[in-house]
Amino acid sequence: MKTEKDTISMQLVREALLQSCPPGAATVEVLGRVGIDPARLALPDARVPSSAYARLWRLLARRCNDEFFCMDPRGLRSGSLAFLCRSSMAQPTVGTALASALEFLTLMFEHLHPALVRQQSLAEIVIGEPHQDPRRPFTYFTFWMIVHGVACWLAGRRIPILAIELRCAEPDFCDDYRVMFSQNLQFDRPRTRMIFAADCLDLPVRRSAEELQRFLAEAPGNILVKYRDPASLARRIKDDLRRLPAAEWPETEALAQRLCISASTLRRRLADEGQTYQALKDSVRKELAIGWLAQADISFAEIAERLGFADTSSFYKAFRKWSGSNPGHYRSLVLASG
Repeated sequence: MKTEKDTISMQLVREALLQSCPPGAATVEVLGRVGIDPARLALPDARVPSSAYARLWRLLARRCNDEFFCMDPRGLRSGSLAFLCRSSMAQPTVGTALASALEFLTLMFEHLHPALVRQQSLAEIVIGEPHQDPRRPFTYFTFWMIVHGVACWLAGRRIPILAIELRCAEPDFCDDYRVMFSQNLQFDRPRTRMIFAADCLDLPVRRSAEELQRFLAEAPGNILVKYRDPASLARRIKDDLRRLPAAEWPETEALAQRLCISASTLRRRLADEGQTYQALKDSVRKELAIGWLAQADISFAEIAERLGFADTSSFYKAFRKWSGSNPGHYRSLVLASG
């Protein structure tokens, strides 16, 4: 029997049920209908197929007439996602489409008022909050799941996220959020925002009515960024690289020896996962650089040295390749307050 590798933590199932479904018999009935064993709800490390989570989302949306798990006083009435996509795809570029989508969401929500801001080579979606108390993390991440998922569909490709900042405190569970969005999640920040390269805003929107129909038929499963198997070789290598100074990162032959496999087997197994060792090293370097740039007391020269670059100019060149922005501009944007 084939098992489904793409899974979602049961923690997110509990969060989805919190405001949208009464506990007890109602929860048992709802979970049974979407193929989730209610007995596993109490298991902290349990996971469910992403397809089951998508079915849960659709069922709760129908029952509550709210596509946002009842987490806003106004909410998103059934059909909101379809209207948002239909109106956005009429725009000429991803930037104008996103601006249109966020304007619609501002009209719909009472507590979340998002806006798109372009800052030279970087862009950010900032969530204004008229009510001062921060929302719970699941609220913000569900919002990002919808907005980022639609933006990627409009662009016809995945839009890499450089950072997500949130006003709320860090929750006990963050693993799936880091896989879905970015390793660079920062909590207890002055405002909630997502930062990404601005060049994707200039991409043309070319979506047909047939593509819209197919996208909506598969939603929200198609906007759930797939969980990556924690046992995968790529994940294991990245975890090991994070624990070591960059100067001590092994070369391919040495890494293969550590893993008790040949270098050719290492390359083949990574290729099977759609990865290369160089790409994994670049990914970890980018992740570390973004985190350190958010700390004003760490100089660019020190970051370059920590990442194993020969000099600061080499770090500048690499960072521009990764993010489309120079480190100074990124730091000024991230450290900006208010």
